[in-house]
Amino acid sequence: MAQLIDGKLISTQIKDELRDEVTALKEQGIIPCLAVIQVGNDPASSVYVNNKKKACAYIGIESLSYELEESVSQEELLELIEKLNKDDKVNGILVQLPLPKHIDENAVIHAISPAKDVDGFHPETVGNMCIGTEGFLPCTPAGVIQLLKRSGIEIAGKECVVVGRSNIVGKPMAMLLLRENGTVTITHSRTQDLKEVTKRADILVVALGKPKFITKDYVKEGAVVIDVGIHRNENNKLCGDVDFDDVVDKVSAITPVPGGVGPMTIAMLMDNCVKSVLHS
Repeated sequence: MAQLIDGKLISTQIKDELRDEVTALKEQGIIPCLAVIQVGNDPASSVYVNNKKKACAYIGIESLSYELEESVSQEELLELIEKLNKDDKVNGILVQLPLPKHIDENAVIHAISPAKDVDGFHPETVGNMCIGTEGFLPCTPAGVIQLLKRSGIEIAGKECVVVGRSNIVGKPMAMLLLRENGTVTITHSRTQDLKEVTKRADILVVALGKPKFITKDYVKEGAVVIDVGIHRNENNKLCGDVDFDDVVDKVSAITPVPGGVGPMTIAMLMDNCVKSVLHS
């Protein structure tokens, strides 16, 4: 029977550790503060933003909320970011993506001070991650590393395959596995013989955005499978990029959807918020 990697449990452990750290900081008169900006009221974004606020409240991080109209101009949004960059009370700034089409996401990501970039998307932050300098890590890939480590799964020397090459998950995921001394292959839509490549993986991380795409034919016997995808199926039930029921009996460990990677993203965002006190 495959080990079920419990993201809810592990994320709670991390949040409890962070709560203790924040309590210690408060005793020194330091209160970490996260500013969250949401443009428009996309339902999925609203759920994520509320979950982030709840996590802040649980850990003891102060959160400032800026809910802007969908029609807000790019200039107004950039002015708000600049104001928060200069505000010494604010340690971290998060702009909930995606943004409306008239706003250039890259311009917004570039505008956030690297010292307050708790999402880990700024080019300077990404560069630091690539060369191994201490700093913020992108939340979802960092969460996957914690899931593996805290589940007793060795990364060093393992054949690791990442399916997907997005800037938010695929590329940084590969870099972090490399930092842990994994042997890493990145696959994507142009990869030839995808099944042959994924079947080599001791650790398979799937972030390609297609529901139930990965079946047991793609997976090596005894592999560890991390499913980053999240979708609603035809019955409105949550599912991932991996066909869980098809794969579960073939693998040694697997993350469920929901309750796997999802809770870890917010836990690692909170970790970056606590780290931001040291940066700002």
